Amino acid sequence: QLSLFRLTMKRLFSTSHSSVDSEEMKKFQLLAHKWWDEEGEYSALHSMNDIRVPFIRDTLLNMSSNYHLGNPLSGVKILDVGCGGGLLSEPLGRLGALVTGIDPLEDNIRTADQHKSFDPVLAKRIQYKSSSLEEIVEECMETFDVIVASEVVEHVADLEVFIKCCSQVLKPEGSLFITTINKTQLSYILGIVVAEKIIGVVPEGTHEWEKFVPPEELERLLESNGFSVKTVNGMLYNPLSGSWSWMESTSVNYALHAVKSGAQGQLSPTDALSELENDQPSATAGTAV
Repeated sequence: QLSLFRLTMKRLFSTSHSSVDSEEMKKFQLLAHKWWDEEGEYSALHSMNDIRVPFIRDTLLNMSSNYHLGNPLSGVKILDVGCGGGLLSEPLGRLGALVTGIDPLEDNIRTADQHKSFDPVLAKRIQYKSSSLEEIVEECMETFDVIVASEVVEHVADLEVFIKCCSQVLKPEGSLFITTINKTQLSYILGIVVAEKIIGVVPEGTHEWEKFVPPEELERLLESNGFSVKTVNGMLYNPLSGSWSWMESTSVNYALHAVKSGAQGQLSPTDALSELENDQPSATAGTAV
C-alpha cells in the first residue's frame, strides 16, 4: 500500500508540475563559478549569513533542550533547498548540523562540492545533490528536522507545489526557514532598480518583481498546507556598508520561521491513500500530508 501511496504522490508532484523555472536556471548557470567570491555578484548573500545563520541557530536552540557546546546543531538534519554554491550549507555544517544541499543546477553543486572538500569536517557533514525538491520527495518522506529555503521562493515556478513538497520531506514539528523579498513598490525600487541597475550589488535580471512574494501570501499558503507561522522579521541591506540588519518593517526583505504541525491529527500514508482513492470528504481532509 505504501508503494501505491508513493506512486500517487509521484503523480501529484510529477515534473510536469515542477517548481523549477528553466528561465531562472539559465540566469544562475552563468554565475555558477562565482559563488565564493565575497566581493563579487553574491557578496550580499555572503554578508546575509551574519544574520540568517544566528536566526536559524537561535530559533532552533530555543525550541530544543539539547545543548552541545561548540556544536549547537549537532545531529540536526537540515535540507538546504536551492543551496547554490553552499554559502549557507557550510556555516550550518560548522554548527554541527548534518546538511543535505540540493540545487537543480549541476554547476552549482560542482562548485559547492569542490569548496567543501577543502575542509575535512564539512566534507563529512554536508552532502550535495543536483536535484529539484520534487525529485527527492519520494526517497526523503519526513526525513529532515529543518528545511532552509533562503532567497529561493522568489525564483520557483509554483510556490504551492514547493511548499507541499517541503511539508512532505519535513518531520512532524519540523522547522521551515525562508528568506525572500516582499512585493511592494519599495522592493521594486530597492531590490531591482537600485540593487541591480544602479549599484550592481545583484546581477541585472536576477529578480522579477512579479515573482516576489508578500509575507501575507506566504503565510496563507503555509497555514493552508499544515504549517504554523511563528516569526516574520524584516531585514534591511545597507549597500554602503555591505551589511544586513533586522528591522520591524517587512516592506523589502524578510525572514520567516514556520513549524509543521505534529503527527497528531495528520493522516498516515495509508489513510492519505484511501482518501485519494475514495475522494470522500472527511473530518481530517484538511490536514492530509
